[in-house]
Amino acid sequence: MKIIYDVHGGDKAPVEIIKGAFLAKNELSIEPILCGRKDEIRSVLNDLGEDPSSVEILEATSKIENEEEPVMAIRKKKDSSIVVAASALAKGHGDALISAGSTGALLAAGIFIVKRIEGIERSPIATLIPTMTKSFLLLDSGSNLEVSPKILNQYGLMGSVYAKEVLGIDNPEVSLMNIGTEEGKGTDTLKETYKLLKENKTINFTGNIEPRELPYGVTDVVVADGLVGNIFIKTYEGTASMIKDLIKSQLAEEKNPETLLKAKQLLGATFNKFNIDNLGGAPLLGLSKPIIKAHGISDANSILGASKQAKLFVERDVINIIKNNF
Repeated sequence: MKIIYDVHGGDKAPVEIIKGAFLAKNELSIEPILCGRKDEIRSVLNDLGEDPSSVEILEATSKIENEEEPVMAIRKKKDSSIVVAASALAKGHGDALISAGSTGALLAAGIFIVKRIEGIERSPIATLIPTMTKSFLLLDSGSNLEVSPKILNQYGLMGSVYAKEVLGIDNPEVSLMNIGTEEGKGTDTLKETYKLLKENKTINFTGNIEPRELPYGVTDVVVADGLVGNIFIKTYEGTASMIKDLIKSQLAEEKNPETLLKAKQLLGATFNKFNIDNLGGAPLLGLSKPIIKAHGISDANSILGASKQAKLFVERDVINIIKNNF
C-alpha cells in the first residue's frame, strides 16, 4: 500500500512528517511517497540515516500557508506540496494522502482535484473527539458552515460507515447535536434532519443529543453542521485547557512532595486520554480517495497514528461502501 505524505504541512515539517512516514514504513509495511522539495527531503533523510534512494519522492517546490485563501492558493500554486500530492492521488499514484498542512487548502484540493463521490453534495471533516470513556466521531467539524437536512443525513451515513469499518465499532450509534433531546427541538433544519435520520434504515440513529452529554462518551457518531461542530470543538478544547491550567496553578501552591507527585501522576494519566497520538487524524469523507488531515502540531508518532487510519480506510474499502449506500 502506498501513502502520499505532504512533507511541508504542519508546524514540525518536514522532519517529523518524514520520520512518521518511515515509522509507518517499518511498522505498517507502508510504501511512503514523500511530496515536497527533493533537496530538502534528501537532506533530512541523510540526517536521519535513511537512504534517499529507498523512498519515492514527488517534487513540489512550494507550500500553501495557513493564512492563504484555500481555493485561490490551489489554483495559483500548482507546484505546492498539497496540490502535487492531491494530483498524484487522483491519478492513482498512491492509495491515500496524509497532510498536516492547511485544512482549507487540503479540503479544496480534495474537492476540486480528487473530486467527491457521485451523489455526495458536501465533504465533511470527521474529527475523533476523546471523552471520559471512549472517543466519538464528530462531523462536520468546520468545512461546511451551512448545510441542508439532506446533507446532514449524508453525514450520518458516512460517519456510521467510517466508525464501523475503520474505528471497529459494531452498529455505531448516530446522534444529532441539538439544544434538547426531544424530537421537536431546534431549528426547522434540525427538525427535518431528525426525520431523515430516523427514516434512514442504514444507520442506528438514537436521536438528539445535548453537547453537555458528549464528554461522557455516550454515543459513537455525532452529526452537526460545520459552524456548530467547530464551535463545540473549540469550546471543548478551551475548557480542557482551562481546567488543566487551573489544576497546575493549584499544584504550584502544594508543599507536600508526596501529594504533589501523586497529583502530577493523576493529571498526566487523565490528560493522556487527549493525546493526539492516540487519535490519529481527521478523514475528509465523501471524497473519491482517502485523505487524512493530521493535526497541525503532529509529530512522528501522530503521523504514524494517521497512517494507521489511512491503512484501515483503504483496506476496509470505505470509499466503495459509501458509494454502494448512495
